[in-house]
Amino acid sequence: MEGKTFAERLINWYTERKRDLPWRKTKDPYPVWLSEIILQQTRVDQGLPYWEQFMETFPSVRHLANAPEEKVLRLWQGLGYYSRARNLHLTAKHVAEKLDGKFPSTYNEIIKLKGVGPYTAAAIASICFDEPTPVVDGNVFRFSSRYFGIKDDISKSSTRKIFEKKLEKEISQKHPGSFNQAMMEFGATICAPKPQCDSCAFQTGCYAFSKNRQMSLPVKTGKTKVRDRQLLYVVFKNAGNYFMNERTTKDVWSGLFDFYLIEGNGDEEYVLESITKTFAFRKPIIEEVSETFIHILSHQKINARFYQIALTDEDKDIISQKSSLKAYSVEEVLNLPKPKLIVNYLQRIGIE
Repeated sequence: MEGKTFAERLINWYTERKRDLPWRKTKDPYPVWLSEIILQQTRVDQGLPYWEQFMETFPSVRHLANAPEEKVLRLWQGLGYYSRARNLHLTAKHVAEKLDGKFPSTYNEIIKLKGVGPYTAAAIASICFDEPTPVVDGNVFRFSSRYFGIKDDISKSSTRKIFEKKLEKEISQKHPGSFNQAMMEFGATICAPKPQCDSCAFQTGCYAFSKNRQMSLPVKTGKTKVRDRQLLYVVFKNAGNYFMNERTTKDVWSGLFDFYLIEGNGDEEYVLESITKTFAFRKPIIEEVSETFIHILSHQKINARFYQIALTDEDKDIISQKSSLKAYSVEEVLNLPKPKLIVNYLQRIGIE
């Protein structure tokens, strides 16, 4: 590859080694946009089945726009970061209703769409419309910092511009989409957190390899603070129905359905005292207590236990009067959009 530019070498590698992914076989912005939104905070192997299911259920932006939000959230179930799904739906409505079903074709217009940031806008603009705007995501930060020796702290928002300016000089003007996908692919598969330097086609010219700095680049000093939470879920049952409500707060999982929640440290006695005080039940009995479910989010570690209580008909009426809980049959529960934590519990008791 002597005499070739960095972009030419990279695109040659990508052409020969790229993973066979369905959204790479089209320049239609709808499936490309869908893949980019799904793959935010999600690995390819996890996101691919979701992309396939979305494309099968909503084959066009108009199909997605016309779907009820509950159906979109149900299909998204398990991916987390549910604001992505809501923004996906809102953007589909905007494109279908305001733009006659046609996606904008420039970076400056694409970035105005709900839920679309600089990375996603650059990806769509370059892949679908051949605009030479470089993408910068975690994989690109890692590969670029190591290869070019960029030591600026990527935890600072101002650092993105430094990487973008460098990549603007390197990006292929003829094949910007392939260049961007190659940068992401190389960072994801070869220049990974634990790099495969022995099989790297870019050893020659790589700053980190020459200086033995692979594990110290990129520089990232900011640390995410993780909050510990204790969630005590009360699973009220009556005549085969489960009582659930929609989360409407600005907390995690807004818009999804879960059980009656008590937050804080406590045991069975604490749970009984709490619900007796709230609902004035006479003698509630906990029939079953789950093991602790641990659920990790980006900024939270959740420890949850589930307490199953059978309601009398009288208690059922009190529940309806004093809370937003509603009775759902098992079939209805299956079709409600739920957090993965709730799905895990329902699977454990043989429902989901």
